Amino acid sequence: MLKKILKSFDYSVIVVYLLLCLFGLVMIYSSSMVIAVQRYGLDSAYFYNKQKINLALALLAFTVTAFLPYKLYASKKFLAVLMCGSMFGLLALFIFGHTSNNAQSWFRLGSSSVQPSEFVKVAIIIYLSAVYAKKQAYIDIFNKGVVPPLIFLIVVCFLVAIQPDIGTATIIFGIGCTIIVASGMRLKTMLKLAGLGLLFAVLLSPFLFLEKDKIFTPVKIARFTGYLNPFQNEGGEGLQLVNSYIAIGSGGLKGQGLGESIQKLGYLPEPHTDFIMAIIAEELGAFGVLFVIGGLCYIVLRGIYIGIHSKDQFGSLLAIGISGMIAIQTFINLGGVCGLIPITGVTLPFISYGGSSLLILSLSLGILVNVGMFTKYEEKYKHKQEKPQEAGGANRRPYQVYSRP
Repeated sequence: MLKKILKSFDYSVIVVYLLLCLFGLVMIYSSSMVIAVQRYGLDSAYFYNKQKINLALALLAFTVTAFLPYKLYASKKFLAVLMCGSMFGLLALFIFGHTSNNAQSWFRLGSSSVQPSEFVKVAIIIYLSAVYAKKQAYIDIFNKGVVPPLIFLIVVCFLVAIQPDIGTATIIFGIGCTIIVASGMRLKTMLKLAGLGLLFAVLLSPFLFLEKDKIFTPVKIARFTGYLNPFQNEGGEGLQLVNSYIAIGSGGLKGQGLGESIQKLGYLPEPHTDFIMAIIAEELGAFGVLFVIGGLCYIVLRGIYIGIHSKDQFGSLLAIGISGMIAIQTFINLGGVCGLIPITGVTLPFISYGGSSLLILSLSLGILVNVGMFTKYEEKYKHKQEKPQEAGGANRRPYQVYSRP
């Protein structure tokens, strides 16, 4: 059985995942070596060495979830622990959280930081997938099958948004919408749900107007002004985006060469985190950008393929939810780097520096690989065992089932 299981893994996804992680490790060293010394007074390989440890933990998490049967996550006890842990982690941030980049989103553990909202992403995927898989018999009954799971989603998004971390809240909400669309609800039910959301937004608008000074702070407004008119304030709100444009434009087709970036020499803030793609474009050109985007697209499309072919509703929603998370996070990051949307501080999956993000993405991808493995195993081996012997097959070797007395 172990041999059959090993044959059923989708090794193409595993290889692409490893290539992206290793490529990201190289680019983290290249993009952070100057800023580590210049801004933080650390060794040039500081962020590179920390990311190696992060990658080792991420690979361990990936291996565990790749072999752990995904159906265990659907148990009521596990879901209860998942919900309670998510709520406790988000609420504890307002008491014990560490503030960085104007957001109280981290727990400080010595020299390391943990971001609970990253763990909430996978918690939402597992919870919504399990609940909607179990509610298939009454998926279109509004007060029984549709609304109850959404209450948890809305509360989580609210707690993340007021940290404030609008980027992560958007990803979590997008994940929820992706699973809802794939859950089997009728279009009529989803339109009712959209109307209810619009009504909620209208009712909430007076509160937003009265508290506009607290909600729309100068820092948040600066993100939009820097996005709309970056060249009017190159030294302020538009600093990141202008230097990102310069990095992308100077890279051209072939790039300036690995390690030859100019923008990482103090011009582009945080080049090793959410703006690492700008450094990739500058040093490796269009070929480096296409390598990253191609790898991420392959994982997303392969995940959707697994979700479509899975005969288990829970596994199908898990695969599509994880694929949706990677796709949404990639779009938000690249959209901010190229000026398509406002900058949110979201990392590029498997490439950017960050322990919590890499750990959760690797853990989630392990679950996706496990769903794909079970899907392929059932199609290739279990189906053959259950297939009745055809008539006239005298020369065929019959399947035998042995059991202990």
